[in-house]
Amino acid sequence: MEVISQTESATVMNLTQYIQERLQQKKILLMTHAVVGYPSLQANWDMLETMQEAGVDLVELQFPFTEPSADGELFVKANQEALKNGIRRDDYFAFMQKATEAFDFPIFMMSYYNPVFVMGHRTICEQLKESGSSGYILPDLPVEEYGDLFTYSKAAELHPILLCAPTNTQQRLQEIALKGSGFLYCVARKGVTGAKTDIGQNVDRFLARCRKVSELPIALGFGLSHGTDIQNLHGKAEIAIVGSALLRSWLEKGKEGYQAHLQELVENCFPK
Repeated sequence: MEVISQTESATVMNLTQYIQERLQQKKILLMTHAVVGYPSLQANWDMLETMQEAGVDLVELQFPFTEPSADGELFVKANQEALKNGIRRDDYFAFMQKATEAFDFPIFMMSYYNPVFVMGHRTICEQLKESGSSGYILPDLPVEEYGDLFTYSKAAELHPILLCAPTNTQQRLQEIALKGSGFLYCVARKGVTGAKTDIGQNVDRFLARCRKVSELPIALGFGLSHGTDIQNLHGKAEIAIVGSALLRSWLEKGKEGYQAHLQELVENCFPK
C-alpha cells in the first residue's frame, strides 16, 4: 500500500483541494470519530496518533452532550461518561487546538445545537477558528434554522457540514445542497449511529439522488464497519465515515485491535 505524505497542514488548505488531492491516490477517503473525554483524553490522543499512522483523511471530534439524539447506545454512553469524567467546554477546545496543531488531517467539531446556542453563533465560530477546526457537524439543526450561523461560519472560514437523509424529498435535498459547504454528509439509513448498514441498491439510489443536487464531495456514514463496506462505496462516494465500530474495537480489543481495524479500513480505500 502506498503511503500518502501529508506535508502541509490540512487546516490551512482549501478543503475541496485537500479532498481532491487525496483522491488522486485513493478511491475513497476515510473519516473517523472520537468522543472527547471517552474513555479518557489520553486514550483520545492515542486514537488520533493511530489514525495519523494509518493514513486517516478526516476526523470528527465530538463535543460531549447530555442528549446526543442521533447517536446509538455506544456513543450515548461515551458522551455520558465523558461528562462524568469532567470534560467541559474549555477542555474540549484545548484538546482540539492541540490536535489541529499536531496532526495533518482536517478536524471537525461534531455536536448538537444546544451547546452552540448556549455559546452563541459568533462565539463558537470564533472559538472553532482559534482552535484550528475546519468546520462542524450539527445533526439536529435543520438548514433553515442556521440563520446567521452561516454568516459567522463564512467569516471564520469554517465549513458547516450538512446532513442529507434517505427520507428527504428531492426538493429537500436541493435545499440542503444549496447551503452545503466542504462535503455533504449522507446518512445511510433511518435511525441512529451504530447499527450495521448494508451497502445495497437502496444506498446506491440514495447516493445517486444526492449526486444530482450537488457537485460537493459525498460522504456516507451511519453503520459502516468493515473494509468490505469501504470497497462497496468505490465510485459511489468520496468519503466513508466510520465511528461506532472503531470505538467498539478500542473497548473490546485495545489499541492493537483498534490499529488493526483502522489499517484494514484504510487498505480498502486504495484501488485494488
